[in-house]
Amino acid sequence: MLQDYGYIALFLLVTLAFVSFIILIPIILRFFRIVPKRPNPIKNTAFECGMKTIGRSWVQFNFRYYFYALMLIALDVMVVFLYPWAVEVGRLGVYGFIAVLVFILIIIVGYIFALKKKVLEWK
Repeated sequence: MLQDYGYIALFLLVTLAFVSFIILIPIILRFFRIVPKRPNPIKNTAFECGMKTIGRSWVQFNFRYYFYALMLIALDVMVVFLYPWAVEVGRLGVYGFIAVLVFILIIIVGYIFALKKKVLEWK
C-alpha cells in the first residue's frame, strides 16, 4: 500500500520538475541572449486580427452561451465518473450498476429540466 503512495510522490516530483523547467526555459534563454528583448510601444499594443476596433472594445456575450458551457461541463463530469465505472463494472456487480443508473437518472432529470425551461433554445 505504501508503494502506491511512492508512485504518486514520484509523479508529483516529475510534474513539478517539468513545470519548473518549462518556466525556467525563457529565463535561461534570455540570460544567454538567445531570446531578444527589445521592447517598443508598437510591440506592447493590443493586437487583434490586425485591425483597430471600431466602437466599444468590450463585447458582452449572450448569457445562453454560459448555459451551453454548463451543460458541456456536466457531460464532461459524467464521462469522468463513467469511465472508471466502465473499467470496473464486472467487479462492482449489481450495486455498481444501480448506482450508475441513479447517477445517469439525475443527469437526465437535469437535462429535461433545462429543456422544459427552454434554456437550450435559441431565440
